[in-house]
Amino acid sequence: MSKGIIYYDVGEQIDLFLLIKTATKGIASNGKPFMTLIFQDKSGEIEAKLWDVSDGDESSFSPETIVKVTGDILNYRGRNQLRIRQIRVASPTDSVKLADFLETAPLSIDEMTEKLTQYIFEMKNPSIQRITRHLIKKHQKAFLEYPAATRNHHEFVSGLAYHVVSMLDLAKAIASLYPSLDKDLLYAGVILHDLGKVIELSGPISTVYTVEGNLLGHITIMVNEIGKAADELSISGEEVLVLQHLVLSHHGKAEWGSPKPPLIKEAEMLHYIDNLDAKMNMLDGALERVKPGEFTERVFALDNRSFYKPTFHK
Repeated sequence: MSKGIIYYDVGEQIDLFLLIKTATKGIASNGKPFMTLIFQDKSGEIEAKLWDVSDGDESSFSPETIVKVTGDILNYRGRNQLRIRQIRVASPTDSVKLADFLETAPLSIDEMTEKLTQYIFEMKNPSIQRITRHLIKKHQKAFLEYPAATRNHHEFVSGLAYHVVSMLDLAKAIASLYPSLDKDLLYAGVILHDLGKVIELSGPISTVYTVEGNLLGHITIMVNEIGKAADELSISGEEVLVLQHLVLSHHGKAEWGSPKPPLIKEAEMLHYIDNLDAKMNMLDGALERVKPGEFTERVFALDNRSFYKPTFHK
């Protein structure tokens, strides 16, 4: 079996089946139309340009289409890019299927469901537990399948659930070091903080923002969902307000998209845990693509830094 697309070096030739993740039309400086294609397989994704496109190309090479691509890898502004020599849509006789190209979480859905269920079971505050269980049950299928983002971190099938269970394990370890933290509140904040993404985003494949996602965003969506859940369950009290605050403040700062800064201890800790898990996922993804002794591509979400992989790393 051929290696994943992210493991090809500059100058190497490729002859692979790939999935089109996104396709964006543009106009070149010479006035001719072109397309920016993001290809993906289980290893990750790579950008390519398709020049002098026709109307037929635009309809043929649309997101979620499997294509056979011949070309080579080049470096463009510090990032690997695929130069297309030939491209065609896969035919039924090629015996390839969508699942062959989708990067998925390293844990199974059953493993993640079991972990999530255990953390909810451990909650002792009935109002927090009931709201959390109600919302997970309401959105369970999407929660277990959706990515956590369209790019940057956990942008793969089941990435949202994997991000949450990783954060839950981190929250448990931190709560053991700082016993003054309210574990019920912290666990609920972890579980609910990004749950609005099941409405903000379109789905697990070729993910884009929905109308609600563009107009409201996952934070506003989830604050509303918590309010609705409390009404449906006839729950009142400060727990509802505090859960809403945790969701509202988990991005930490206004310049990072947070409507409110954290003003409760568990909200502050939720922000750190979310930030830590997201950044570790970005770093692991970037470092996986390079050999020891090399620098990664610039990671935009990490202040556009390139990270070095020490030679003694395996």
